[in-house]
Amino acid sequence: MKAAKKYQFWFATGSQDLYGDECLAKVAEHSKIIVESLNKSGMLPYEVVWKPTLITNELIRKTFNEANSDENCAGVITWMHTFSPAKSWILGLQEYRKPLMHLHTQFNQEIPYDSIDMDFMNENQSAHGDREYGHIVSRMGIERKVIVGFWDDKEVQKRIAQWMRTAVGIMESSHIRVCRVADNMRNVAVTEGDKVEAQIKFGWEIDAYPVNEIAEYVEQVSQGDIDTLVEEYYDKYEILLEGRDPEEFKRHVAVQAGIEIGFEKFLEEKDYQAIVTHFGDLGSLKQLPGLAIQRLMEKGYGFGGEGDWKTAAMVRLMKIMTQGIENAKGTSFMEDYTYNLVPGKEGILQAHMLEVCPTICDGPISIKVNPLSMGDREDPARLVFTAKEGHGIATSLIDLGNRFRLIINDVDCKKTEKAMPKLPVATAFWTPEPNLATGAEAWIYAGGAHHTAFSYDLTTEQMCDWAAAMGIESVVIDKDTKIRSFRNELMWNSVLFK
Repeated sequence: MKAAKKYQFWFATGSQDLYGDECLAKVAEHSKIIVESLNKSGMLPYEVVWKPTLITNELIRKTFNEANSDENCAGVITWMHTFSPAKSWILGLQEYRKPLMHLHTQFNQEIPYDSIDMDFMNENQSAHGDREYGHIVSRMGIERKVIVGFWDDKEVQKRIAQWMRTAVGIMESSHIRVCRVADNMRNVAVTEGDKVEAQIKFGWEIDAYPVNEIAEYVEQVSQGDIDTLVEEYYDKYEILLEGRDPEEFKRHVAVQAGIEIGFEKFLEEKDYQAIVTHFGDLGSLKQLPGLAIQRLMEKGYGFGGEGDWKTAAMVRLMKIMTQGIENAKGTSFMEDYTYNLVPGKEGILQAHMLEVCPTICDGPISIKVNPLSMGDREDPARLVFTAKEGHGIATSLIDLGNRFRLIINDVDCKKTEKAMPKLPVATAFWTPEPNLATGAEAWIYAGGAHHTAFSYDLTTEQMCDWAAAMGIESVVIDKDTKIRSFRNELMWNSVLFK
């Protein structure tokens, strides 16, 4: 995976000196125990770093500004062990620029009924202190994540872990650079968008290159490097000749090997993490990049077809957010193609001309070489497979002219009833929640694109949190969606997000 840096999260505990040094010593001890336990839990994808108890305006401000300047800090987790007067937090919060979590917990899980006294009450009053702190963050209009529950509970730790991944997505968003090979597909609306506003909102840099500038990198790849990569392909994947001459087949595969090596060198040298191509502008390339793009996505690069830079950036973002998940099921660029409308078997066949990421595959992966009616080039080699079953989310980031909207649909991925032996592309098949009719109707009302950034490993909550941090609208289509309410939400959002 083309990885993000090794991030950390700071743990900042709030208190005050009203209750004396003994109380403050216990506050520090307790917060250290919580941090140590979180790090040993095996639940969190990133390290939590303990920070000294915050009791003064000056120390709070200093800590938040140090977090701003520390490149490894991806966010701060705050918790008020005792009562912490919230005006002390104003300057620090005003100057803080990274993801913020409010962990509303307390050190003890159970009230010590037999021994509780006022000293204990004063020392362990997160129910009090966290409300004071929460008030000032809300009054200041600062976006943050609130997680409530006992710190040693696995579900709480799971939510912290998910937020960490979202926070890393927020941090990495400003490092995403998309290479546009040529331009958008002519006359297509949904792949367009305001690139300047995208950089303001998300930090993305979207740059265009003439196709032959990147094709030169492909032409410079040595035959030895191509042969070595082709051998890797033949060792790793099933080869489906389907009547084609073996040597002619291998020559087509070798073209994709050259594209993979050349494109990756170009992206690395120029520091891009996502790429878009367009079948209508291939320059001197012999084939539409297929297998090559699939392999680059598998390595962590984002991709969007027909110049769709928004989806390419979202695929990269979601791959970063899923980095390191144990037994991850995969994340990919995807496209809605065709429906199955048989009652009780409704669903949408997902694919693309070639470019679906192998991380989502279930079972063997094959290489096929087949004609492509678009692009006016050689028959391109591509990886062919079917996707896993299970729950996933499909996301579409659209530009409405005056704002961006992120549409998130929970989907149920399943196998098709029958094999599709004549379809030479990787596929997925899913039914959107709550059902095909309602899901598709809501998607269309929301203006969702035919391209999506899809993942088995992220949640709707995580993507909503990312959108909130970016200051953009998000709408959710899930098992609870009702069209009347959904359309009202879109109407209300049009007033709020301007």
